[in-house]
Amino acid sequence: MSADCLFCKIIAGDIPAEFVAQTDRVVAFRDISPKAPVHVLVVPRTHVENVAQAAAQVPEELAEMAQVAQQIADAECDGQYRWIFNTGESAGQSVFHAHGHVVGGTPLGWEPA
Repeated sequence: MSADCLFCKIIAGDIPAEFVAQTDRVVAFRDISPKAPVHVLVVPRTHVENVAQAAAQVPEELAEMAQVAQQIADAECDGQYRWIFNTGESAGQSVFHAHGHVVGGTPLGWEPA
């Protein structure tokens, strides 16, 4: 837990969120600025900065994140989705607590940078 982390505060219940799923290791909640009809953040309960740290330090939580992401996609977008991890500020990461964006519910194009 990090006292100044937005997602840690959401996990602790200090900041409200629309939870979609919760397990002992993972929480999932709707993005407050959705980019598609389905836009859910899947977050490990353990505070790690990014997906690489999650893989190294809490691989079981990262695996459970993948399972929860699939469950959300199955329930909300016929199992078809994009799972996005931004790592680093220049890549668009704004909260430095690992999280994967489950995005779907509409055809998703691809626009190269």
